[in-house]
Amino acid sequence: MSSTIVDISELQSFDSDSVKALTDFLKKKIDGTVTVSKKEVTLDFEEGKQVSRSRLRLLLRKFLHKEELKMDFRVISGGENSFVMKERKEFSEE
Repeated sequence: MSSTIVDISELQSFDSDSVKALTDFLKKKIDGTVTVSKKEVTLDFEEGKQVSRSRLRLLLRKFLHKEELKMDFRVISGGENSFVMKERKEFSEE
């Protein structure tokens, strides 16, 4: 059984309703178990049914687009089996 972790700590502090929407979205799109803790979402897959990293990154980006959070957040790699939903820094010209 393999698992992937998505760090949602910044998304949680931005909007807690988005976390519920993310778990619902992932449950519909992947064939695996989705569990939520305070700062992360854990995706557990059976052997042979795991989703590739690029597919999972694409699903996370689609979620941001669907919830109109694409301008506020981005998906980056957090290591071997993890992703981070990071808040974008605002650029300001002085």
